[in-house]
Amino acid sequence: MRTSLFEPFVEIDLPLADRRDGKIRASWACGSERRLIVTTDRLSAFDRVLAGVPYKGQVLNQLSAWWFERTADLVPNHVIDLPDPNALLAVEARPLPVEVVVRGHITGVTDTSLWGLYSTGARSMYGYDFPDGLDKNTALPTPIVTPTTKAERGGHDEPITCDEVTERGLLDRDLWDRVQAAALAVFARGVELGSLAGLVLADTKYEFGLTADGELILIDEVHTPDSSRWWMADTYDERLAAGDEPESLDKEVVRRAFADIGYTGDGPIPAVPSEVWSATTSRYIAAYERLTGTTFEPGAYPVGERLIDNLTKAGLL
Repeated sequence: MRTSLFEPFVEIDLPLADRRDGKIRASWACGSERRLIVTTDRLSAFDRVLAGVPYKGQVLNQLSAWWFERTADLVPNHVIDLPDPNALLAVEARPLPVEVVVRGHITGVTDTSLWGLYSTGARSMYGYDFPDGLDKNTALPTPIVTPTTKAERGGHDEPITCDEVTERGLLDRDLWDRVQAAALAVFARGVELGSLAGLVLADTKYEFGLTADGELILIDEVHTPDSSRWWMADTYDERLAAGDEPESLDKEVVRRAFADIGYTGDGPIPAVPSEVWSATTSRYIAAYERLTGTTFEPGAYPVGERLIDNLTKAGLL
């Protein structure tokens, strides 16, 4: 697929009220207690938007919908409909002020990752104690929840402990307990279905929200290459034994490319080879196809024209 033929979809303006922007998504009010969420091709790492990657937004939107359907028995979610490959009509929810990261392996290259902290000598991280002698990319005895605060756009998320979530008054104990239980259950489902696809779910992040009626629901995205580290299972042991990085189907290749030139999120964004971005598109599509067991059907570009046409047909504009 020659993605160089297409300009990435990085911005859209719709004639709807109450626009809210995130790093990757924009949303608008769309009727009573509903929001229209559009996923762009923007790619973020180190809490910065680094580039646009063709088809990335479509993969995130459609793969999340696939996972929302397969975890709805564990926790309700915000999905109402997908009127376009890049758009989701969702139940409006108030996002909780905590991102929930579940880690099944000790890995990562960022300063807040388990391996990033462990490799500098830390042995007490996120409220957990770790022994000496752990190797990078190995499995933890059991998955753990490592929350972070949610920074404003342009800021950095702050790692905190599970106890600090309630001590700081971010969430009350009952709600936080329910969030953790739901996150671990969804992660276990991800590990299970990922294994059937020949993939290892190393870690992931979730976002939860509360509806107008106070119901806890899963929002944003689930088990995408943006929010998760997916490794190829058939080469994992061999590469681990050789001291090599696992083969990944996520944006870790982007993190490593920037980390290798000394960039960790501060200052001007440096250039990286164009091959990094084409490889990222290929990895995202491969993750979608392996997990869903279906062939990725690319939507037409430019996305903006197609999106407006589909939203109009759906009566949302």
